[in-house]
Amino acid sequence: MDHGVFTTAHLLRLGATESQIRRAVRVGDLVRLRPGWYARSDADPTVVTAVRAGGVLGCVSALRAHGAWIAPGHGGVHVRGSRTLRTSMAHSCRGDGPPPPTRTAVDPVEVALGCALRCMTGEHWIAACDSVLESGLAHHADIASCLGPRGKTLLSKCDGRSQSGTESLVRVRLRALNFAVVVQPRIAGVGKVDLRVGKLLIECDSKAHHTSLENYQNDRHRDRAALVRGWLKIRLTYDDVVYGWQESLEAIRGVTLPERHRIRDGNRPW
Repeated sequence: MDHGVFTTAHLLRLGATESQIRRAVRVGDLVRLRPGWYARSDADPTVVTAVRAGGVLGCVSALRAHGAWIAPGHGGVHVRGSRTLRTSMAHSCRGDGPPPPTRTAVDPVEVALGCALRCMTGEHWIAACDSVLESGLAHHADIASCLGPRGKTLLSKCDGRSQSGTESLVRVRLRALNFAVVVQPRIAGVGKVDLRVGKLLIECDSKAHHTSLENYQNDRHRDRAALVRGWLKIRLTYDDVVYGWQESLEAIRGVTLPERHRIRDGNRPW
């Protein structure tokens, strides 16, 4: 991914010579950020800030730059400092063990996940990692290689089948309360749904979810089909999960505590 910030070694690999690099700086085509690092005029300003500070874009900021799902509340620029330079940022992110070299302006996804363990809650980290696995941004083994014991424990709770960050959060929270949650089950006559707890089906919308008329009608058709077949169903919006979880949990408990959600022999909805 090109963020417009390069090391000297990278520019040389692209075919530039050292004299061409110096000329590009003189005429303004490149800006020297610090020794050995250069930026185009259209470079990502967040990446430029991190490199000027003495490191590279890392941790939560790198995950966001790669397109991972990030829960709200993780603002600011997260910088992973260079081994040889002291970053000018008030806080430099780091993972477990010796820091890898800072060869690219934006840390690889697996390195960023290793650092993010210190800056994110466990459930937010799992949701971010789920999105990385689901989108193929990094493989399980590569992520594990950058984690210590705590990180590997959290990684064991991740699920690359999750289709949204909100779905990940609901799964993690319900399992922490000992609910038996099935991920992405296929329901006869209904299709795939996000989560199932007994005969309660839970659909979770992401913040970016914009329902067209066709999708809106299809959702309602699926809801009716589920009801006719004896399923219970609840839809949760992004705000329901991120900002109104307690109320959403009470609604789920309102169904599950009376055990209306339990599947019993002779009363199966399929």
